[in-house]
Amino acid sequence: MPTNEAFDPSILVFAALAVFVIWKLRSVLGVRVDRDAVPPQPRFGRLQPAPLPGAAPPPQSPATALDAPDRWKGFAAPDSQAWAGLDAIAARDPAFSGKAFLDGARKAYEMIVDAFAKGDRDTLHNLLAKDVFDSFAREIDAREKRGEKAETALISIDEATIQDARVDGGMSRITVRFVSQLISARRNRAGEIVDGSTEKAARIVDLWTFARNPASRDPNWKLVATETGH
Repeated sequence: MPTNEAFDPSILVFAALAVFVIWKLRSVLGVRVDRDAVPPQPRFGRLQPAPLPGAAPPPQSPATALDAPDRWKGFAAPDSQAWAGLDAIAARDPAFSGKAFLDGARKAYEMIVDAFAKGDRDTLHNLLAKDVFDSFAREIDAREKRGEKAETALISIDEATIQDARVDGGMSRITVRFVSQLISARRNRAGEIVDGSTEKAARIVDLWTFARNPASRDPNWKLVATETGH
């Protein structure tokens, strides 16, 4: 039977948002990359701090977060520089969560690797600090001038661990060690493989440093440096 209840147009807005989130997550899975061409220098620019884009962890009071004896268990070793650095970051940002940060870092790693392989400058521009973006863009330009195309598959991220954390110059900085399995190759204009393999995965170790101004309303972290790890 018909009712007199008014139709709420906000339902359509939330429905559209849900469709977008699902599509975005699907687009991140199974990313492709070209690790060999990634310059071992500065890093990316836009890290989601929580499992889903735009979702932030509930705020914690500094007293609650910093008084827990096992507050960084699984993220840093007690009495280490990383542990003290996480304390300093949480003291300035009560909403900080180690788990949420690493979840976001893993997603950022996938997205950046994928965007670099595809030559997607728009995505990289949003994810990378300016100097890192400029470095990545130069590598993409050189690859395109040579007529090469990248074929890279990120098989897995086996490890994502915090190596260092600190507050430096008013910026919160966290270095993450990624250990991943990548299938990566480059083809020339004739379609011949000139580097890498399309069948054999390689173990890759990267150290990526992310930074954020805790005074900013923007919850996203940015990649500010990269280097090859061991």
